[in-house]
Amino acid sequence: MLTTNQVVLPKIAQERLKRLESRTAKIGVIGLGYVGLPLSLLLSEAGFKVTGFDIDTNKVTDLEAGRSYIFRIPQEEIQGARQHGFTATTDFSHLSDQDAIIMCVPTPLTEHREPDLSYVENTTRAAAPWIQEGQLVVLESTTYPGTTEELMIPILEAENLHGLKVQGKGTAAEQGVFYVAFSPEREDPGNVTVARHNIPKVVGGHEEIATELAAVLYEGIFTRSVRVSSTRVAEMTKLLENIYRCVNIALVNELKLLSLRMGVDIWEVIDAASTKPFGFHPFYPGPGLGGHCIPIDPFYLSWKAKEYDFNTRFIELAGEVNESMPAHVVQYVAKGLNEHKKAVNGSKILMLGMAYKKDIDDLRESPSLTVIELLREQGAEVLYNDPYFPTVGRGRHYNLNMTCTPLEDLEQYDCVLIMTDHSDYDYEDIVSHSQLVVDSRNATKGIQSGKIVRC
Repeated sequence: MLTTNQVVLPKIAQERLKRLESRTAKIGVIGLGYVGLPLSLLLSEAGFKVTGFDIDTNKVTDLEAGRSYIFRIPQEEIQGARQHGFTATTDFSHLSDQDAIIMCVPTPLTEHREPDLSYVENTTRAAAPWIQEGQLVVLESTTYPGTTEELMIPILEAENLHGLKVQGKGTAAEQGVFYVAFSPEREDPGNVTVARHNIPKVVGGHEEIATELAAVLYEGIFTRSVRVSSTRVAEMTKLLENIYRCVNIALVNELKLLSLRMGVDIWEVIDAASTKPFGFHPFYPGPGLGGHCIPIDPFYLSWKAKEYDFNTRFIELAGEVNESMPAHVVQYVAKGLNEHKKAVNGSKILMLGMAYKKDIDDLRESPSLTVIELLREQGAEVLYNDPYFPTVGRGRHYNLNMTCTPLEDLEQYDCVLIMTDHSDYDYEDIVSHSQLVVDSRNATKGIQSGKIVRC
């Protein structure tokens, strides 16, 4: 048996470990979206032979042709990976050829704000028949503590074709086992200050051998891995990271609402507080939360907490505050129009920015979608401009079928509403040619004009 990092590895894991360390291992990545595709490219760049799996035939076709469908990933990266052997497929039988399998699938909420684990469950069922002896299976999807052990492992054991079992804790079986770990994704779209490979990777296995195999896998592409004692600890780590952000954003959003009533500039307050070299980290208000993590992940924990007869009051309150922000934006649109002796009903409004944050092409949970619905309900005609979205069609919770409106003839709009502060916009020019600008992002900071309503 080999020993690595104080872990004794049985023969069944030794060959997998050697291939992971030498980067000759075959890695299968299931789910080629905003997490899975960047991960696949990192693995390919490091020398691993990578196969991407997805049920979306359009994604597979694009990747096989060397095309990118994510704005921040240039086509050249896809083509470079293809030259290094990266392939994409919808055929899950090829999972049997992999040394390690990484699942990167969505974990949204239902309409009743309960965890929707259908993607995890369906993907696990699709993968289970093809699991091989000694393989490592890693889940990256954000979820509540216990998902890996309570949902994923039973399916993998019950539905694989070889009668295999997950390696148990405190044993070192020589045959008939495979390994399972959880390692939460830490993607931050639009972040250009921290290289993706410099983000430490948290890994927690069902037992020590799985933890070690997963750590060695990720150390092939990230500067370091952080080993934790279990899948539950790793699952909880991701939730803590996002709940921390959710609660602090809610706090600053609430203080913004108060500051507006008090005639205080919350942005100036944050800038001043940020000069403190200890005990303070700046968070910034906005029109609401977006993305796949912060608006959703906290509710996974609050749902699971009910099983333990525990009420997560901070999470619930933060959710209420953050979810109220789109309505606050609409109130200030109405306020600005009223000052121009106009009503929302019948007004023509141009929204700048559909993405949930600046300089990315990601619509998931974007507050812009909610604001459009609220304005339309009040009778406004709403158009949008976003350099990252030529069209906005239909999604899980919206059906807009809108086309990007050129950023010209701004005088024709009763209101220009800044929802996403993309760097491409010339805000001075926008203000100068608009009748009214409602700014939900402080994008017009430093511009003095009676046309601006900041909210």
